[in-house]
Amino acid sequence: MDQLSLFSSDEYIRFPKELLEYTEQFLPEDEASKLEEILLRTAPWKQRTQKMYDKMVLTPRLTVWYGDAGRTYQLGGNSFNVNPWLPELLSLKQQVEKSSGYKFNSVLLNLYRDGNDSVAWHRDKETELGNRPVIASISLGQVRNFDFRKADNHRNKYSLPLQHGSLLIMKGDLQVNWEHRIAKSAKPMKPRINLTFRLVHEV
Repeated sequence: MDQLSLFSSDEYIRFPKELLEYTEQFLPEDEASKLEEILLRTAPWKQRTQKMYDKMVLTPRLTVWYGDAGRTYQLGGNSFNVNPWLPELLSLKQQVEKSSGYKFNSVLLNLYRDGNDSVAWHRDKETELGNRPVIASISLGQVRNFDFRKADNHRNKYSLPLQHGSLLIMKGDLQVNWEHRIAKSAKPMKPRINLTFRLVHEV
C-alpha cells in the first residue's frame, strides 16, 4: 500500500494556505453531534450510480443535495434535484460564509456508513463550479483520513485526519494540481457525514 505523510493539524500549517485551510474545532462537539443525529435520522439518503470503466456501478456511499427551493443543478453532465434548506443547514451555511468570506448556494452531503464506504481519487473540476472553485467541507462523526496527492506526481501525497466538527476549505489551484480521496478502511468505522458547501453556477 502507498505510504502517505500523516500530519496533525499543528503540522498541517506548513501546507500552503492558498490551497487548504483547516479548522479542527469549527463546531463545538455537542453542536456537531446534534447535527449529525438530525441528518442521520431525517435526510433522504440515496445511493447513486456512476460510470466507471464503461460500467455503471453503485457509489460506495450515500448522498443528498440541499439548496435553494425549486432548483435543479447540472454538475458533470448529471442533473441533481435539491432538497430545500433545513434550518440547521442554512444556519451552518451562513456560519461558514461569515467565517470564510466565501458564498455558497448548495451543499452536498455524503454519508460514509462504515469503513467500506469511500470516494476514489478525484478532482472537483466540473465546469459548473467555475475556475479555481472553493469548497467548504464540514466533517461529522467518525474521524477519517483526507488524502491528497499531486496530480502529476503521485509520490507527493499527504493525509489529514478530519475531526468531528472540523472545517476544511479547498481553494485556489488545489482542484487543478491536486487529487483527493477518502479511502476504504480495514478498521471498524462508525458513520461519518461530510457536508460540502459549493457555489454551483448555471452554464
